[in-house]
Amino acid sequence: MARKIAYRKKRQNRTGMLLVTTVVLMMLLVVTIKSVELRGKREIYEQQEAALQAEIEAEMLRTEEIEEYGKYTQTKKYVEELAKDKLGLVYDGEIIFKDKK
Repeated sequence: MARKIAYRKKRQNRTGMLLVTTVVLMMLLVVTIKSVELRGKREIYEQQEAALQAEIEAEMLRTEEIEEYGKYTQTKKYVEELAKDKLGLVYDGEIIFKDKK
């Protein structure tokens, strides 16, 4: 009878170990799959971050250009160029040569 009890305990231990091993392997599989998915998402987010960073830099350059143009439009040189080009105004004593085209 002691043999039967010992045999049952061994059998229960093997079954228990098999179940625990199966559960651990399943958990390991799930963690591995989720890890791969997260790596993929991270790569996508890094690409989006790089694209947005490039867009921010482009907008910063554009802002600087707009500020420079705003300063330029406040100068006397801009007003003179605009008067000559759009309105055809000239200084006294200035001679204008026009093409025959």
